[in-house]
Amino acid sequence: MITTNPFAELTAVSNYITPSVMQWFVVLMVAFVIIGTILDVMHKKSAKYFYEYEEKMKRYAKRDASSQNASLLAQTITSEVLTSSEFSNPKRRMSHLLTMYGFILFAVTTAIMIFAYPEARGDATPSIWPLLWHLGALMLCIGGYWFWFAIRVDVFSEGHKWYEIDPKEDMFVLSLLFTGTFALLWSLTNGYGLFFVLFVLSAIALFAGVYWSKFAHMFFKPAAAYQKKKFWADGSRERLPDVPDLTSAETKERFPDIPKYMGENPPNMGDGIRREPPNHY
Repeated sequence: MITTNPFAELTAVSNYITPSVMQWFVVLMVAFVIIGTILDVMHKKSAKYFYEYEEKMKRYAKRDASSQNASLLAQTITSEVLTSSEFSNPKRRMSHLLTMYGFILFAVTTAIMIFAYPEARGDATPSIWPLLWHLGALMLCIGGYWFWFAIRVDVFSEGHKWYEIDPKEDMFVLSLLFTGTFALLWSLTNGYGLFFVLFVLSAIALFAGVYWSKFAHMFFKPAAAYQKKKFWADGSRERLPDVPDLTSAETKERFPDIPKYMGENPPNMGDGIRREPPNHY
């Protein structure tokens, strides 16, 4: 099963779902994402907010950091995008990475098999593509269901049941999970039936529902992280105070009363919040 191109098998058993139909469906889904993201930006005025906030922070900049833009962009891509370093909770980070890379594998290999091997049945499709397609869907499901049943704040910390659903809040993650789940079930049954129909409907909900879901959020997070790095590089620091190292010789020289109140080193306050995970909100 995992080395068989399910889309090529589908064209062999259906007279209506031809390679061109599948290809146009993929193009339509991409168009839905683009249009939905643009509408979301216009509705939330995200681009306007980023622009106005950056112009405001320029008034508080202490130096020109434009030469660091390329470096800051590379840091954002490697840190926030590729490794999701913003998640301090290792379980949440692992769940997110499994889901993200699973979805990327699943989406890319879907496009490859539909556009490059739409009629290549049996061994005609290189086995690596169906293998990666199934692996991507499986990674997506593992990371997504781990998040849904064990990591969500309202389930983990607020005592809500896993089946309590908010259509607006949960549309993205549920449509994503259903797309991966029904894709695997459809491939397992190797036919044109209920699971295939549910797979298609879930994909439509995922890609056509960008305007109403959190899909577009994945594009805003890197932009916000990159902008924040720029503010800290130019010294505006989002107008937050520059807290000095209380143990440095320079600080002790500038603020001679600090050692009097704190001793030679800051007092050891213990593990504090690190003694247990943040379960209480």
